[in-house]
Amino acid sequence: MTMLHDPSRKYRAFPQIDLPDRKWPSRAITAPPRWLSTDLRDGNQSIIDPMDAVKKNRFFDLLVEIGVKEIEVGFPSAGATEFDFIQGLVQSGRVPTDVTLQVLTQSREDLIRASFESLHGARSAIIHLYNAVSPAWRDIVFRMSKAEVLQIAQQGAQIMRDEAAKRPGTDWHFQYSPETFSTAELDFSIEVCAAVMNVLQPTAEKPIILNLPATVEAATPNVYADQIEYFCRHLPGRDAAVISLHTHNDRGTGVAAAELGIMAGADRVEGCLFGNGERTGNCCLVTTALNMYTQGIDPGLDFSNIDRVIETVEYCNQIPVHERHPYGGELVFTAFSGSHQDAIKKGFAANETQNDEYWRVPYLPIDPADLGRDYEAVIRVNSQSGKGGFAWVLEKDQGLKLPKKMQADFSKHVQSLADNLGRELNAADIWAAFQQAYHVQTRPKHFQLIDYEESRAADGTRIFAGTIAVEGVEQSVSGRGKGLISSVLATIEDSFGLHLEIKDYTEHALGSGRDARAATYLECIDGSGAAIWGCGIDEDVATASVRAVLSAANSAIAR
Repeated sequence: MTMLHDPSRKYRAFPQIDLPDRKWPSRAITAPPRWLSTDLRDGNQSIIDPMDAVKKNRFFDLLVEIGVKEIEVGFPSAGATEFDFIQGLVQSGRVPTDVTLQVLTQSREDLIRASFESLHGARSAIIHLYNAVSPAWRDIVFRMSKAEVLQIAQQGAQIMRDEAAKRPGTDWHFQYSPETFSTAELDFSIEVCAAVMNVLQPTAEKPIILNLPATVEAATPNVYADQIEYFCRHLPGRDAAVISLHTHNDRGTGVAAAELGIMAGADRVEGCLFGNGERTGNCCLVTTALNMYTQGIDPGLDFSNIDRVIETVEYCNQIPVHERHPYGGELVFTAFSGSHQDAIKKGFAANETQNDEYWRVPYLPIDPADLGRDYEAVIRVNSQSGKGGFAWVLEKDQGLKLPKKMQADFSKHVQSLADNLGRELNAADIWAAFQQAYHVQTRPKHFQLIDYEESRAADGTRIFAGTIAVEGVEQSVSGRGKGLISSVLATIEDSFGLHLEIKDYTEHALGSGRDARAATYLECIDGSGAAIWGCGIDEDVATASVRAVLSAANSAIAR
């Protein structure tokens, strides 16, 4: 079997919605929707090994902690495990007063009654009734007419109404899903929902939740948005209904469909953390919420410690969160490309000096710190990285702020190391390479400073007198110059015949306070005109300069 040269022989294009005056494209999301997590129901039924009670309880506690106020806790008629968990949760007293539990049931009398019984003792609860309404299910699965399908929905609503009346101690709310809504005739979906509303008699003060599932994502997100807008326009008693979305990700656009659905008039979004769910998954609540956050909207969900959220989700689902998953993946805030790294590095530098709080760092749509991430993994180095990458790592790990030309000089050492190792370079690799390249805080083969004194001659010149070990043998040396650095250069030339001239000098503090060390960088020119770089680090600024001269001298000898 191979892919067809003419797929139109097997697949039909999804029909467009006749809505020439659609309003949603000109709207923007300005407030968060109501959120419902279906991790414990839709998510749970889609994993290889469904969660046990311990995992379900841990997941429930996480959802409460991050701020989810409506939680679909299971399908009580699926079996004793589901029923016992739900009833145990209700009786435990662990459900906050501002959190409402929801359970799902098919439109059958025995299943609806079991659903009510599972919630016995709840302060408030949502009974979620559904039946499939699209042609494929009517014709192939159920072999029913439209009238028969509509009757199933009506009968289920009547049972819900009557069972709720028998249990006045709970504040009951009703939800109905015309399952397979996205592939059903819009007018028939509206007809079925209107019939359910006629039975339940919702009001604006106590509305019904009408959940409109993209049970199988079969079209582009704009089509789903058209369906939602059309439904909202033509539903009788729209003010007595909360329009809810339940998108799936079969075409990879579950989040986009939900966002456009909100623009089209929806009030509520159902989904799972990190998009778990049947087949390719449900709408990802994390992505949808944080997309809003990056637009300046408080989503009402708290992912300040996103790594702990991931840890719980992975433990309970036994499915890893992909490294590239928006906002949560291990690599989503990481740049290996040299040009990306340079832009990010400059963005962070600009962010520290700007006059407002707005986030403007290239390639990072959100500040990782807002999610509890640090900046250490933002820039990582491999063979594709440029000088901005290792410079960032050295600055964050060691406090070194290399001059641009020194970055270019060091880049060949990093590139060679990355090519030889054939893997990502970590901070320790880069620091070791820097120490080796510039003989910093190591025991160099040639010139090693043992001790020195500086004095001023009668003519105002500076005299350097010190002990330098050459290949392990200590020698007393001295030289004279206009300043400390020039006197050290004179010493190197007089004692060892190595001529170097200073072209550039930079220094900065490493840290702050009384115990801060100094870093000094020297660009020198040797006798052939070649540029030689040195670096010195010491608690004393003057000694750091001496070490930088010897660093450059060692580099010149090693060429």
